[in-house]
Amino acid sequence: MTHHKNAELSRRIARIEGHVRSIRKMIENERTYPEIVQQVSAVRASLDSLTQVIVDDLVEYYVKHSKNEEANNAARELRETVSRIL
Repeated sequence: MTHHKNAELSRRIARIEGHVRSIRKMIENERTYPEIVQQVSAVRASLDSLTQVIVDDLVEYYVKHSKNEEANNAARELRETVSRIL
């Protein structure tokens, strides 16, 4: 399976890595917990967003390559379900 969104995924991962490095520095510099929690929350949101892009790409792939309408509907339902969870 070809990942069509590699560039976007790579950018998002780089952003997440930057957030995690910031959290480490904040802990080392004894920043306040509310500041640290805010950064942790940003990482969590970024991971959720990354997951959504991956799921969307996967669903698009299966819908594009499926000849079965029932499978297409199931794939769309999966996308919507994951979107609600995230």
